[in-house]
Amino acid sequence: MDILLAFLGFFFVCLGIIGSFLPILPGPITSWIGLLLLHLTKAIPQDWTFLGITLAIAVLIFFLDYFIPAMGTKRFGGTKYGVYGTTIGLIIGLLSPIPFGILIGAFCGALIGELIYDSNDTNRAIKASFGAFLGFLASVTIKFSISSVYFVLFIMTLWEYKEVLF
Repeated sequence: MDILLAFLGFFFVCLGIIGSFLPILPGPITSWIGLLLLHLTKAIPQDWTFLGITLAIAVLIFFLDYFIPAMGTKRFGGTKYGVYGTTIGLIIGLLSPIPFGILIGAFCGALIGELIYDSNDTNRAIKASFGAFLGFLASVTIKFSISSVYFVLFIMTLWEYKEVLF
């Protein structure tokens, strides 16, 4: 059972890293579930302080993920249309075979969203879409960093208890 929990934990930690880029999957929280599964094994002592702190960080990042893109958009004079366009463009870019489709899709989606809001002011739309894009990049960077740290913590813990676990 311990080996199954360890493999499931590894799956969730890896899924959390992927989720850092996908808007439908909360990356750090998914990675934290992987840490929890590892600590639920009988071979690894449960450290509730460690799990509590890492959960608090994951939840904080989860809530900040909704504010950071909006702050970037508002700082550059954007609207909710730019934020929605960023999300839609991200999903389309993710499904496209174009290299860096996520980044191109996020920027183009924000631009189209801002142009839908006000098609007469192209300069404002470009500036606002750039803000939405920067907010998206900041959010993804933070989520990816936390998920990567959780991955490293998972591997370090697994390595420390490898004789007992396997």
